[in-house]
Amino acid sequence: MKNFDLLEKDLGYKFENKELIIEALTHKSCKKPYNNERLEFLGDAVLDLIVGEYLFKKFPKYDEGKLSKMRAALVNEGGFTIMAIHLNLGEFIFLSNAEDNNGGREKSSLLSNAFEAVMGAIYLEAGLKRLEEIVLMMIEKNYTDISVETLCKDYKTTLQEITQARFGVIPEYKLVGTSGPDHKKEFEIALFIQNDNYASAIGKSKKDAQQKSAFIALEKLKKGENE
Repeated sequence: MKNFDLLEKDLGYKFENKELIIEALTHKSCKKPYNNERLEFLGDAVLDLIVGEYLFKKFPKYDEGKLSKMRAALVNEGGFTIMAIHLNLGEFIFLSNAEDNNGGREKSSLLSNAFEAVMGAIYLEAGLKRLEEIVLMMIEKNYTDISVETLCKDYKTTLQEITQARFGVIPEYKLVGTSGPDHKKEFEIALFIQNDNYASAIGKSKKDAQQKSAFIALEKLKKGENE
């Protein structure tokens, strides 16, 4: 049994029903009678609502177009992965040995899904108001400046400027794989800096996946500076 004390401390929330947090952190590769996919579905829905209301209240002069862009920049795989990294969520996920050995604890899609599932579990146990407090706390910790300009900027360009200045190299993006039918294909991109795998992400296009992986790499570099 994993010890969730550190995770609960970072969340600022202690689960009364430990079965809920276990389900939220159980990947389907474990082949258990349960996994986190249903809680992931629920978490995605409530996060969309919470972030939408947060932006609506924070930016009363922004029109629907700007608010939608900002919400899309926060409520996505890249944004949720940043939250998961902040919580060190990868350490707590239950995986099969094969998925673990395949780097599952650092996969963007897996971390993002686990984060959504944990949020769904908190919603079930504590309700929307308590979850809202936790989500807004994490947003403010992870985003020092929230605006259309900062959330919707070109992360690839920003990352390239930083890596050129710091390491004298530019990031390398590699297509890891594709999935889904031709009309709904998804692309997984891995990002390397000096041959080190800094991030991976899945997107509806190669460009989308590259932007998501660049965003994750930027947050990792920022976190390294603060440690």
